[in-house]
Amino acid sequence: MTVPNRSAHAKVNGLEMYYENHGIRGSGDDTRRPLVLLHGGAHTVGLSFAAVLPALADGRRVVAPELQGHGHTADTDRDLTVANLASDVVALLDELGIAQADLIGFSLGGLTALEIAVRHPERAGRLVLAATPYRQDGYHDDVRTPDYTSPRLPSRADFQEMADAYAAVAPHPRHFPDFLAKVTAAAHAPLPWTADDLRGLEAPTLLVVGDSDFVRVEHAAEMQELIPGAQLAVLPATTHVALMRRTSLLVPLLTEFLG
Repeated sequence: MTVPNRSAHAKVNGLEMYYENHGIRGSGDDTRRPLVLLHGGAHTVGLSFAAVLPALADGRRVVAPELQGHGHTADTDRDLTVANLASDVVALLDELGIAQADLIGFSLGGLTALEIAVRHPERAGRLVLAATPYRQDGYHDDVRTPDYTSPRLPSRADFQEMADAYAAVAPHPRHFPDFLAKVTAAAHAPLPWTADDLRGLEAPTLLVVGDSDFVRVEHAAEMQELIPGAQLAVLPATTHVALMRRTSLLVPLLTEFLG
């Protein structure tokens, strides 16, 4: 049975975690694994996935949470770390009775998905990592500059879109500047994985980057070599912000990979 979006909150790890259900509801209606979408930093579900969500939810259940401090999910005093975010998602899956799911993570959501696949391999079916490095040197140097002049970085209009999406749904709309600083610090923190962690990944994995992304194409190629059987797609003329909106290229890749 195909159902419209239904949203709810779940109590996980001290959060009132917002999540959306799309597509087919319930294991009795669908033999395919649920698909979990994990959005980018300072994004909402809609900001990261609105362009691809209708196609992904055609004939399967999709669960799309908003991570700590993002969108409808209020922030707490807890540190914003990849480990904490992954723990929250696993706790949400427990709450929803989902033993295993396919995961699509974009940017910060990709880091979260990778942490789940490394630390909780039994929970990850298929894994899509979009704009996701495994070391900090996987990013281009110019995206770290504080003057925001790199064409790889979001524009002023992009940042305003993030602020507007946050203000429209966040429990504390005026918190956005402080929250953005917290997300930026989390994105620049050391990443917790080694090459051996990637060699040990069990989930079939698709890596997706834009050719003008935050993540270096060479680094994505290194990840492809490390992860057993991994596939790599480089989208042409694509920045970080545009990546999840390149539907004509991205939707066929995702639907074929996810089967």
